[in-house]
Formats: sequence, structure tokens, C-alpha cells
Amino acid sequence: MIKMTDQDIHQHQHQHHKDSDAQQNQLSEENAQRMALTFKGLADPTRLKLLDELLRGEVCVGCLAEATQTSQSAVSHQLRVLRNLRFVSSRRDGQQVFYRINDEHIGELFKLALDHALHMDERI
Repeated sequence: MIKMTDQDIHQHQHQHHKDSDAQQNQLSEENAQRMALTFKGLADPTRLKLLDELLRGEVCVGCLAEATQTSQSAVSHQLRVLRNLRFVSSRRDGQQVFYRINDEHIGELFKLALDHALHMDERI
């Protein structure tokens, strides 16, 4: 009979846990590409300001331009990027176009990124 110490058991359990996690959590190339696109979509200060406004509710393009102190053409360009990523959706009401968050994960990612940025700032 082989006698195992507590340390041997812990190491075996830890290795088994790592092996099963690796099998379940291997990042496919397709998912890595999707994640990279998501992070790329969040990697622009103007887009982040727009998302910050949109997380409060539906807003028209002109109001977004005013709130972010950005030209309407620049806002429209960034909203097109966000719409292509399906982060936001739009609706037209007469001459105005209104945008809103289209994916609940965007708010969660935004908050996590802000919390992380503030945390990193505190560490400096």
C-alpha cells in the first residue's frame, strides 16, 4: 500500500483541477478573435465616452456630440463602429437618430474596465 501525505494529495488535487480547467477553458482561435474585437471596440476614448452616455439611456447623435464635446461627424463614425460590433443599436425618429446600448455585457465590461483603471491608478 502506498501512503500519500497531505501535501501529495493537495498536489494531485491541484494538478487534476488545473488539467480539467485547461480542458474546459482552452481558448479557441475563433473566440480569441471575438474577444480581441470586443477589446478593440472598447479601446478608444471617444467610444468609451459615448458608451458612458449611452449607459444612462437612449440618446440622439446631436446630444452625444454635445455631451462628449466631439464633432457630429466624429460621433457618427464612432457610433458606426459600435453598431458594427453590435454594442449599440439605433432608431430613427424623423430627422434624428437615437442610439442605445444593445448588449447588456457592454455595461459590465465598461464597469470592470473603469474599476480596473481606478485600481491601477491607486497603485501608482
